Amino acid sequence: MDKLKQESVDLTELNIEKIGMLFPNVITESKDDNGNLKKAINFMLLKQMLSKDVVDGDECYEFTWVGKKQSIIEGNTPIRKTLRPCKKESKDWDKTENLYIEGDNLEVLKLLQGPYLNSIKMIYIDPPYNTGNDFVYRDNFATSKDEYEEEAGVFDEDENRLFKNSKSNGRYHSDWCSMIYPRLQLARNLLSDYGVIFVSIDDNEHSNLKKICDEVFGEQNRISNIININNPKGRSDDKYIATAHEGLLIYAKNIDRIFFSGFAPTEKVIKRYNKVDSTGKKYRLIDLRKTGDSDRREDRPNMFYYFQYNKQTGLLYPSIHDEDINGCVKIYPTKDDGSFGRWRWGIDNAIKNIAKLTPIFMKVKNKWTVMELDYLSDEETVKSTSVWDYKDVNSERGTEQFIELGFNKGVFERPKPIGTIKRALTLVSFSDDIVLDFFSGSATTAHAVMQLNAEDGGNRKFIMVQIPEETDEKSDAYKAGYKNICEIGKERIRRAGAKILEEFANRKRSNDLFDSEQEPKKIDTGFRVLKVDSTNMKDVYYGAPEYSQQLLLNLESNIKEGRTDLDLLFGVLVDWGVSLSFPLETKMIEGKAVHFVNDTDLVACFEESISESLIRKVAKAKPMRVVFRDSSFANSPDKINVTEIFKTISPETTIKVI
Repeated sequence: MDKLKQESVDLTELNIEKIGMLFPNVITESKDDNGNLKKAINFMLLKQMLSKDVVDGDECYEFTWVGKKQSIIEGNTPIRKTLRPCKKESKDWDKTENLYIEGDNLEVLKLLQGPYLNSIKMIYIDPPYNTGNDFVYRDNFATSKDEYEEEAGVFDEDENRLFKNSKSNGRYHSDWCSMIYPRLQLARNLLSDYGVIFVSIDDNEHSNLKKICDEVFGEQNRISNIININNPKGRSDDKYIATAHEGLLIYAKNIDRIFFSGFAPTEKVIKRYNKVDSTGKKYRLIDLRKTGDSDRREDRPNMFYYFQYNKQTGLLYPSIHDEDINGCVKIYPTKDDGSFGRWRWGIDNAIKNIAKLTPIFMKVKNKWTVMELDYLSDEETVKSTSVWDYKDVNSERGTEQFIELGFNKGVFERPKPIGTIKRALTLVSFSDDIVLDFFSGSATTAHAVMQLNAEDGGNRKFIMVQIPEETDEKSDAYKAGYKNICEIGKERIRRAGAKILEEFANRKRSNDLFDSEQEPKKIDTGFRVLKVDSTNMKDVYYGAPEYSQQLLLNLESNIKEGRTDLDLLFGVLVDWGVSLSFPLETKMIEGKAVHFVNDTDLVACFEESISESLIRKVAKAKPMRVVFRDSSFANSPDKINVTEIFKTISPETTIKVI
């Protein structure tokens, strides 16, 4: 019977396993700090496997900074921490599928590697912009001044200064890069193959962030760099140019697997559909001839063919034959200079969709062409441009939305507008997707998810992560009773959820928002609060001479004092990689509390002295996983008996203990 490790996933071990699958010959052994053998990589051999001629010291293109290697190690190092539930600060604990997690997001991202690996459809983050006063994340990649100057190359071996240590290549940017790099690495692991990440950033670190994202996600997976016009008037305090925008970098986990939608057409777009057919549907005419790049016949010879149009009968049909037919006009793609061009459609597509084509004589150019009838459908969307100049992405709108919830303006400075995140959600998310924001701030992302669910009947779930950064005692937030940012975020979700439910109740019924005539679709406006804490298990650091009889008695239980069944259960969910939002039910069986997660996905009992009959009852439920407390069994034969019972009744069940 295996024991749960009660620590986050060791990503270094996983990466070594992945490399070993590709190159088994580069796997070697080394000793850990305790002298035990462990798998390792022969990096010189790996280099040889990846290149025909590897010579150490050759220059190559790379993006680096002081502390990068340590930041990678920091991201891969497992932690002995857990997530403790806090029901009293939650809303709709038993029903909700949303999560609000308090803690350093680097630790949280590590803890989420088990339950949500390859599961997140969309990540949106608005990290610190590194303006000089918003950088509160300080990880364990600091170096001493001497180490820093040596690694940065400030002095050579003869103590000669090599270059001046200016702000642009000093710790100012290095610390920010070292902060964001491991978080993005861990975030990538959480994205599904269809997943997309959106990152808001301004010019302070835009270029560095783009290089880091190119490295972490792959340059080939970069979708766009949106120019987000969040301040149309421009910042008045800028010295030379009044900045009116910020960036929104978009990357896919796998760009070949994603589905990207568009936005509803604006009035400006709708006006282009200036024709109406006999049924009243709006449409526009688009020339079937290809224009722009690669528009010559020789560029795509198979997309050059003829149309025959009979003016008397109105018949139009494509043909590969260059022939003159009595009563017909022969139409072919002619460029403005008289040379042969090509069509946008191949001939098979033209035959299939001939009803969508019509011949037109262009009087100005004195030639015939074929036009496509492009209809504006009720569900029409248009492709997003790389510039978002919509009113709903304006920063002022974000402040207005915050105030509309009853907050004072000064409680949270410059909250993100809902529109920015709703637009991101509209592009890539569907009904049951999970959305993560690990720089949650005022929880705008949670607000946007609930709002969009109310509008389109979706059931998206959110996971908000925020470090409980304390508010200044002189600030409006502190004076309003909010001792840290998490308290603001949780209250915002409560108020936004109440407002959305009220608006939804007052709206007229819409077929796509109702499961039946009588039963409206539910909108999940709740959230489970979880907080990062030390592991539930006792830490034992005593040498043999330090053990006493009393100490041994104190160590009879390996569980820390004050930890509840719910604490232990969530520790197990994190460790075993089970969703933290699954429904939970506790049943009393033979006077013992037995916890069922999502019916039988996982069953846990942490009581002492569990009887054989209780174990048989649990086994008859045929759970996928079952976990007990190690001290529930008096001796090894009892543990063996448990294993044998499950082998007989539910052989597919995996059994572990803590």
